[in-house]
Amino acid sequence: MNHLLIAPILLPAIVAPFIIMVLRYHIDLKRIFSTASTVGIALISLALAIQAADGTVQVYELGNWPAPFGIVLVLDRLSAMMIVLTAVLALAVLLYAIGTGWDARGANFHALFQFQLMGIIGAFLTGDAFNLFVFFEVLLIASYGLMIHAGGARRFQAGVQYVVYNLLGSTLFLFALGTLYAVTGTLNMADLAVRVAELPAEDTALLRVGAMLLLLVFAIKAAVLPLHFWLPASYANAPLPVAALFAIMTKVGAYAILRVYTLVFGPEVEVTAGLAGDWLLPAALITLAVGAIGILGAREIGRLMAFGAISSMGTLLTAVALFTPEAVAAALYYTVHSTLAAALLFLIADMVMERQGGEIAAKPVMAQSGLIAALFFAGAIALAGMPPLSGFIGKLLVMDAARGHDLVWWIWGVILVSSLVTIIGLARAGSLIFWKSHGLSPQTHTVDKGATPPPVQATSSNSALPFVACFGLLAALILLTILAGPMMSYAEATAAQLFAPDAYLETVLERAGK
Repeated sequence: MNHLLIAPILLPAIVAPFIIMVLRYHIDLKRIFSTASTVGIALISLALAIQAADGTVQVYELGNWPAPFGIVLVLDRLSAMMIVLTAVLALAVLLYAIGTGWDARGANFHALFQFQLMGIIGAFLTGDAFNLFVFFEVLLIASYGLMIHAGGARRFQAGVQYVVYNLLGSTLFLFALGTLYAVTGTLNMADLAVRVAELPAEDTALLRVGAMLLLLVFAIKAAVLPLHFWLPASYANAPLPVAALFAIMTKVGAYAILRVYTLVFGPEVEVTAGLAGDWLLPAALITLAVGAIGILGAREIGRLMAFGAISSMGTLLTAVALFTPEAVAAALYYTVHSTLAAALLFLIADMVMERQGGEIAAKPVMAQSGLIAALFFAGAIALAGMPPLSGFIGKLLVMDAARGHDLVWWIWGVILVSSLVTIIGLARAGSLIFWKSHGLSPQTHTVDKGATPPPVQATSSNSALPFVACFGLLAALILLTILAGPMMSYAEATAAQLFAPDAYLETVLERAGK
């Protein structure tokens, strides 16, 4: 077995408790170990992605117990792409948090950060539905702590709301797993695929219930309307560097939909055929529209970026809901783009909040206004899907994949109109924050006595790191644009592998003799 496969899960699992038990009162050592761990995860993920690039599926059997009896981790093109994306995002967010001093505003930021990475990467690598639930809970427990990092009444209230909605999702997840196990007798995803295909027609009613419950769970995680209510307040009131890391968490829901509804409940499974697409497509289009309207109406920059994340998930899930290899390839390209773009805008929003508060209004010119304005302009172009950045390519790919669909004009109309509304909303916010501020001075600025004052920025000797992190994410978006051809080739090969899962099934079940 390739022991490198378990390393990106094992490394943060070791570093996190070490930070808590040994380095609790040493912030500099926490930063060193957390950064080293995150860099190590990035290097390991890159090595795994190189190994998976040729289409080889690798399996790691914990305790040397074969599937479906033991716990297995599975590496293919999709999981490799997602763990590399997670590692790149995590490194940028960590550098930003260290540079701004956000990590010093609470006792356990770095330990929780590492546990969060463990849960996210584990969810992408696991080959077992129950362990997908376990890793969901690991990343959620860590995210609860990160949500209320640095304290505050509004942050705590948003954290409680976040906990309640996700506990509801976890409860539904358990019900779904119990239903599937009662019908099939297994929760290993490869074994589930084999047994679902063999089920007689009279035993499929409960199976459909389980498949629908799973879809609801993944829709909650992906913030699909009407199950998205937890996201705007939670992301807007969380520490914004934490919200930037959370940009990958909604993608876990989209990943789970792709994995389960191509492998277990694929298009060839008659009892669940069309289950995901029939419901998911209209929900995704409404999510996209509501996200764009939220951007237009937002009065605080944190909520503006939260609705931006919702809007990008609507576009992504529109492509996923089409459930064709072409649409899934477009969705994978857009996944990378939307994760990087959303994270960049959350970090920019934090820069603005640290300097002049969260209200979108004309205020005196902030420090380093020119650099931040340039970053905001580039991030807005990326999020709205305007040329020349990768968002434009991603939306074109999604629209092209929808050409043969019955609802093509609805899909094109919602995407184009939502893009226009997003452009207007971001232009409004940018003009108020950056342009109109040049006409004000501190003496002429009117202060709202009921407004929350801007927080005092924590001091840090690495003041350039926040800009290094932001420009690094922007460089990644530019690179994604320049390398759109090779990236789409990889995405198309990944989609083909998802819709032809024979190699996955044979590799996972080989030792079990199935």
